[in-house]
Amino acid sequence: MSALNPYRPGLFVAFEGIDGAGKSTQLRAVSDFLQAAGRKVLCTREPGGTPIGEKIRELLLHEPMRAATEALLMFAARQEHVLQVIEPALLQGTDVVCDRFTAATLAYQGGGKGIPTERLQALARWVHPGLCPDYIILLDVPPEVAAQRLAQSRQRDRFELQSVEFFDRVRTHYLQQAKAAPDQWLVADGTQPPEVVQENIIQHLKKILQRFDSQ
Repeated sequence: MSALNPYRPGLFVAFEGIDGAGKSTQLRAVSDFLQAAGRKVLCTREPGGTPIGEKIRELLLHEPMRAATEALLMFAARQEHVLQVIEPALLQGTDVVCDRFTAATLAYQGGGKGIPTERLQALARWVHPGLCPDYIILLDVPPEVAAQRLAQSRQRDRFELQSVEFFDRVRTHYLQQAKAAPDQWLVADGTQPPEVVQENIIQHLKKILQRFDSQ
């Protein structure tokens, strides 16, 4: 059992950041590192991760809707994801590496779109009481840099088409969350070369594993 979460043996790592921050590349690197260390690893994503969650993801990414509807759908998908995928894996001793979790909803629908944080936190307590990531890795980039990256990518979804001002609010909220829980968060400079970012994340993760496996 772990010192961070003594009720379960698996490590729960979440990747966060605004669209265009480079999460996917670093998520794969962390998964490879954990597997090389002899650990069982499950990579998943939000919204999504289950058949119902993936259908909700399509609605969220492509259908216009109110901010409150977005938030409720995010937590609906998360409920299925937690019960069907995340908690069973963690209880079996599998590490879960997740592309976004509740911190994203707090940043996007809260910081970005103005839904009161207390409403979102109440939903979080209902949907996943007692469960939170052991470690959150925030890939931090200025919205202008992220926008340049997105402009060169595939066809963008409706979140990726949001304004620089929107992403500035989202980024600010992410940084506020990280500042409030420095032991749980790593803020990685996503403007650095990917290999430099990767090395920074891996070195911090080694320390987390030492704490996690100490009991």
